Amino acid sequence: MNYRRLFINNSLIFLTIVTQNRVRLLIEYIESVKQSFINVHKIYKFKLIAFSILPDHIHCIIKPKNISDYPKIVKSFKYSFTKNVGLVNPTYGKIWQNRYWEHTICDENDLYKHFDYIHYNPVKHGFIKNVKDWEFSSFHKFVKQALYEENWGSSADIENIKDLDFE
Repeated sequence: MNYRRLFINNSLIFLTIVTQNRVRLLIEYIESVKQSFINVHKIYKFKLIAFSILPDHIHCIIKPKNISDYPKIVKSFKYSFTKNVGLVNPTYGKIWQNRYWEHTICDENDLYKHFDYIHYNPVKHGFIKNVKDWEFSSFHKFVKQALYEENWGSSADIENIKDLDFE
């Protein structure tokens, strides 16, 4: 099946990248995740706007310098991580699902819905009870920039995002 992807210059792209069979290894190898983003950034220029790294998947919003590079960014990230982790533990076999989810951010409202989804995701999956307790996301950076209050994620906040599903 061929997928049609949008390539609109200067767009922000929301991505969901999932491990094969939802194997939970990303937090275990968090340094390899970080290094893989660094490695890919050396080849393809992009800004990592927001992210949340969970044990079996990653949500992020990127802004590629060249919009046609975002599939290459995902492919290179997967390759870099697999190479790093494969050297450490070859027992995982295939690490990534073949496909990934992408969405071109349409407007400011869409952007903020995706920010909320990304940052609330660890609570949604039951890893933590409070958004502020997840260290593997951009939430704390957003708090420092006054885009969120530190205790964001209350029941009132949840009402605005409970029906969103970007996985």
